[in-house]
Amino acid sequence: MTVLGIETSCDETAAAVVRGPASPEILSNVIRSQIDEHTEFGGVVPEIAARAHIEVLDRIVAEALAEAKCSFDDIDAIAATAGPGLIGGVIVGLMTAKAIAMAAGKPLIAVNHLEGHALTARLTDDLGFPFLLLLVSGGHSQFLMVRGIGDYERLGTTIDDAIGEAFDKTAKLLGLPYPGGPAVEQMARKGDPNRFRLPRPLLDRPGLDMSFAGLKTALRTQAQKLEPVDDQTVADLCAAFQKAVAGVLSARTRTALDLFRERYPDIQPAIVVAGGVAANQEIRSALTEAAEQAGARFVAPPMRLCTDNAAMIAWAGIERLRLGPVDDMNLSPRPRWPLDQISGSVLGSGKKGAKV
Repeated sequence: MTVLGIETSCDETAAAVVRGPASPEILSNVIRSQIDEHTEFGGVVPEIAARAHIEVLDRIVAEALAEAKCSFDDIDAIAATAGPGLIGGVIVGLMTAKAIAMAAGKPLIAVNHLEGHALTARLTDDLGFPFLLLLVSGGHSQFLMVRGIGDYERLGTTIDDAIGEAFDKTAKLLGLPYPGGPAVEQMARKGDPNRFRLPRPLLDRPGLDMSFAGLKTALRTQAQKLEPVDDQTVADLCAAFQKAVAGVLSARTRTALDLFRERYPDIQPAIVVAGGVAANQEIRSALTEAAEQAGARFVAPPMRLCTDNAAMIAWAGIERLRLGPVDDMNLSPRPRWPLDQISGSVLGSGKKGAKV
């Protein structure tokens, strides 16, 4: 099957063509970032993001088809992010996918953006079910048990800030440019992670929930004590913050792997890290070490597939197309859509809400 995927949930406009499920192949994966549009505001402005998607999405789709050497006649289905995300952007992508599906007479598949991240490891690493997923992005930080397509159990989540959000807020607090995550990581390379000791919230409690707001507050307190802070102090604070985050994730990963072994004693555990924060090298190293110590397989998609992209949406479309049911034109976008609340049939035609 050859599927065209469309992703517009935040500030990347993306289209891709993926073939599978046997011998999966990414034929194209075109991504247009909106960093320049949002830099002066220090974060993503939803209305600007939606307008930017409108301006370029048609061209991005055309580029993806051209790069894949495909026409709509060669496409078996259209997959698009239907949520969660910024509702304006989701509407743009879903409306475009509906128009293409109707005009070309192709099936439409509504994809949960988080499921796209969750299933990427099956595209890149031929991973079987079940496995553990650590989803870390600007809006989500959670551990999930992935038992099958549409079969997810949330084991733990952040009780306040998502990790990516905490990175962005830390960058803004320290006067670093947007996007904050890469800026903090770059400064951390020049810093001493042991100069400041920052807390590891919730590690004294059982379970897999996480907290990062207190960590961010502790960093702000340290910075205020030393104002005005010089470049080296900023680098040291970034290094200490990044080390604390990696420590929390590493400890929680060990707990998650213990839980996996309890439930599936005859299966070698595998932990997949996905989402934009998975591109952070120190976090990857800490998680790799935790997995190795636990005798588990560690899987992280290539960097280009960690951040938002349409290849993961197209692949999730292929995975769902194998199950049989497809979506109709009455489906509605969902700005909030927890991964553990979806099923084998994604949205269907009976959901309430504004039609697109």
